[in-house]
Amino acid sequence: MTPAYVVQIATPKKYALNGLWFGPKKPKQVVIWIHGLGSSMFGKVNLFLPVVDKDTAVLAFNNRGTERIVQIKRTSDTKSKRLLGGAAHERFTDSADDIQGAIDFAHRQGVKRIFLTGHSTGCQKSIYWAAKGGRGVKGIVLLAPVSDYAGVVAKYGKARVFKALAYANSLMKKGKSDELIPSSIWPEELNDAQRLISLYSPDSVEEIFPYAQTKKPKLLQGVRIPILALWAEHDEFSDRPAKQIKQWFDRHLKQEDSFVVIPKVTHGFKGGEKMVAKVIGAFMKEC
Repeated sequence: MTPAYVVQIATPKKYALNGLWFGPKKPKQVVIWIHGLGSSMFGKVNLFLPVVDKDTAVLAFNNRGTERIVQIKRTSDTKSKRLLGGAAHERFTDSADDIQGAIDFAHRQGVKRIFLTGHSTGCQKSIYWAAKGGRGVKGIVLLAPVSDYAGVVAKYGKARVFKALAYANSLMKKGKSDELIPSSIWPEELNDAQRLISLYSPDSVEEIFPYAQTKKPKLLQGVRIPILALWAEHDEFSDRPAKQIKQWFDRHLKQEDSFVVIPKVTHGFKGGEKMVAKVIGAFMKEC
């Protein structure tokens, strides 16, 4: 059994996020786990627990994209203003505040070696945080850095995607950014207008890995922190073979960064956990 401690993170903008600290209380290094869209700190425990050892702790927490619809509260008191959160209502740019809160928490525990590990949408959030001036971590690990835009275009076609985007934009113009998109317009999952636009617009700030487009990944290329990207060979959300994805990342990552394909696994890396932990461990030693 791995010991875990309940923690509460206060972000710089004073929002409260619940988390768990796995492993030693006073580690030499800590991995901050950024879960994917609609997931939670429990969603991929089998993936991050193998990283824990006598020198390494993992801080997993519920960011504002947890589950589908939740309320996010201020840290001051129970009567303070609450925000609609969860995957359906999250504002992507708020992720920088969430991540900084987790980093600040780790620093207050006296840990100097901190790493970010994002899974799925957690990858976009990690790169966005770093590109917007984020500092204080030794390296960033990207697990399954898929393009949401590329995935839905491959699944539904551009016409269906752009029809849904047009509907969402019409709501935005009416000041209804928080209104949920009906399933008759978008069957993929429940999102409000601004969230659907953020996830699936080709020119969105969230489209950080635009391998299905010709534009340059400016935010990704602007990150100076070392990056390790791991790709699931049979990722079900990918629109192209892993070999092509690797070629794209090899062109756009820094020379000192790494891209590794984990064979025979899908988006959650089930069955490849030991290999993932081994590659991440080697990366952390090099940083």
